[in-house]
Amino acid sequence: MPVFTPERIRTRPRYRPPATPPPEPPRDRGNPWGFLTVLVVLLFLIGGFFYLKGLLPSWDNPFESRTVNRTQPALLESIVDIGEYRAASGNYQVVTDLEHDTDLPSAILGSRTLFVAKGSVDAGVDLTTLDSNDVKLSDDGTSATITLPHAHVFPAELDVDNSYVYDRDEGFFNRIGGLFSTGENYEHEAYVAAEKKLNEAAAANGDLAQRAERNTAAMLESIAKALGVERVDVQFR
Repeated sequence: MPVFTPERIRTRPRYRPPATPPPEPPRDRGNPWGFLTVLVVLLFLIGGFFYLKGLLPSWDNPFESRTVNRTQPALLESIVDIGEYRAASGNYQVVTDLEHDTDLPSAILGSRTLFVAKGSVDAGVDLTTLDSNDVKLSDDGTSATITLPHAHVFPAELDVDNSYVYDRDEGFFNRIGGLFSTGENYEHEAYVAAEKKLNEAAAANGDLAQRAERNTAAMLESIAKALGVERVDVQFR
């Protein structure tokens, strides 16, 4: 029969029931008032920024230039009588191609401008040269012969509002120089070249002057018949 000593009895592990787990602490839902406060402050700052921006000058581009027109009213210098009857008008368009070339590559120095020009050229008859011998009326007043000078073409008039620079290519040094100038020189040169081309095109087109002569003759015939003249012969010398 086995014998158990007191030491062996005390060292035997005793059964202990498992401990009950502690209850979970309540979740911290946070403080919503802090988030709302930050949101209100941000909305206030954004609204104040746009309000001040509307009161102060534009902050978009501090280097943006503004055009201030201080031109005085036009002064009348003289009035000149015009005895020219403009009886026809031709509308033209031309694209001028101006290039300034140098011995250096165009990427370094040089420029090329494409300018689209629109304008009109009038044709008419100068009536200031007429005298009593140019208008002959028959004895009974029923017929008349009117002799006029041939129609001529007037200088071209550019349509500034519809003319524009289509493209401009500049070299490196030209672009640097453009920072200190407005480019008025090449625009003026383009206008002059365009006017020359319009005048050449109108002069080469004889239909414009012929149309002006026909319209002038029709106008004078209408006036003469309104005065009681039955037959009107308009001739061009």
